[in-house]
Order: sequence, then structure tokens, then C-alpha cells
Amino acid sequence: MIGGLIGKKIGMTHVFDEKGRFVPVTVLEIGPCFVTQVRSAEHDGYRAAQIGFGQIAKRKVNKPTSGHLQRVGLHEKPLRHLKEFPILTDEIQEGQTIKVDQVFSEGETVRITGTSKGKGFAGVVKRYHFHGGPMTHGSMTHRRPLSSGATGPQRVFKNTRKPGRMGGEQVTQRDVTVVQIDPDKNLMLIKGSVPGANGETIYVLKQN
Repeated sequence: MIGGLIGKKIGMTHVFDEKGRFVPVTVLEIGPCFVTQVRSAEHDGYRAAQIGFGQIAKRKVNKPTSGHLQRVGLHEKPLRHLKEFPILTDEIQEGQTIKVDQVFSEGETVRITGTSKGKGFAGVVKRYHFHGGPMTHGSMTHRRPLSSGATGPQRVFKNTRKPGRMGGEQVTQRDVTVVQIDPDKNLMLIKGSVPGANGETIYVLKQN
């Protein structure tokens, strides 16, 4: 089978396990995904399958992508997201539909990749958890970064922590537990939180 699927984040809720314990979960809509291309080691040098997820208006798709999807009969209902995943078995064929319960099972650990929430321009206290200056005794420096380095080099080194845009970056969480799967509704319940806002595209991969 394939090594991962594409979906989107729905939101958070909670469930109770078999011992009656409260478990916070994130609801993900995973698939159905459609195989748009299969790459082989003989032809491409590696084994992978490109899958697509989500609908997009036909007028918003350019001609190369439309021609690419026409090979598998999906040009009339084009897909919004395309991504390659490694092939774990030889059962993948172009045009195949893959559902969440065909790849993942309850209780296993997975790896989830998403885009974190963008928080705009932020200072060093919020962005990097700087301690900040004293709030009393006449201090007029509370949340500024102050010194940027030593006097000798007479320049600021690269990667020095400074104010800037916070969030909106790709984040990967490992060892995330699958609590429950609903194949009829294409839903997967993940223990804990998942990076990104509601509606954000999520990539769920088999744990290495």
C-alpha cells in the first residue's frame, strides 16, 4: 500500500477510551484520495505514487495539470492538492481510489505534517520566549531584545534571534496516535493537537 494520505483538519473534540478516561482528539478528514501517477524504479529511479485530494474548479486549473489529470480521467473534476508518497507494496494502480481505512488502523502511530497558524509580526518575547527586562525600578526596557552580539566582529551574526514573522511554517509531529477511524465518513481521530488552523491541508504518513 501507499505510505501516506492527504486530508484536512476539521477541528478538536474529545472522546472517552475503554477505561473511561477523557482523551482530547483532533478530527481529520482523510481522503478519499485518487492515484494520479505511479513512478517505478525502472523508469523514474524510485518507487512512489502521486495522489490527489480535494476538488477545485475546472477553470482554475492550468493546461499542464489538466492534461496530467486527463490520463486518469480526472480532468472534469480536477484535484486541488497533489503529492507523492512512497509505495510500500505493488498494489497501487493509476486511477485507484484509496480510503483512510486501507492505509491506517486504530492504535498505530503516524507522522503528521501541516502548516502552523500564522501569528504575524512578533517580538522576541512572544516569538522566542525571551525573559524580558524588569518591569519596575524605573526601567524603560521591558520587551526589547537589546544586545545583538559581541563588539569585536562589529556585525550581527546570521540566525540571531530577532523580531519577525511568526508561524506559517511547515511543522511535523511524530509518534502521534490514531485513536479512531470512521471509514464511512473518511474521518480519523488523532490524539492531541495537530498543527494548523481548521480547514488546513494535512499530510499523514506512516511512521518510519
